[in-house]
Amino acid sequence: MPLMTTGEFSMLKPRPVNHHRMFLTCYEDTFNYGWHHVDLFVHDEYGREVNWVHWTVEADGPEAADVSVRREEPLLRRTTDWEPKTSAVGAPYWTAEAAWDADS
Repeated sequence: MPLMTTGEFSMLKPRPVNHHRMFLTCYEDTFNYGWHHVDLFVHDEYGREVNWVHWTVEADGPEAADVSVRREEPLLRRTTDWEPKTSAVGAPYWTAEAAWDADS
């Protein structure tokens, strides 16, 4: 159990370690930074980031992300459709759940 009890308060352990959810995020380069990329995030059961990695892609959006995942991480598969979202600053991005291929 990741809760610590200090007196009357319970708090989460400071460093998340449980790999509960893995998902991909790809972006639209709305502000022309020139950095097209895909992120692979791992979060714990409380939604805290455990780890992440990113790599560059040729273009923005889900289609380019899918091509790059097949090339860069052939054992990683997307398990849901890409879900469109918008950041707080108005930049479009997409997320999709991911998993390592069970046959590998």
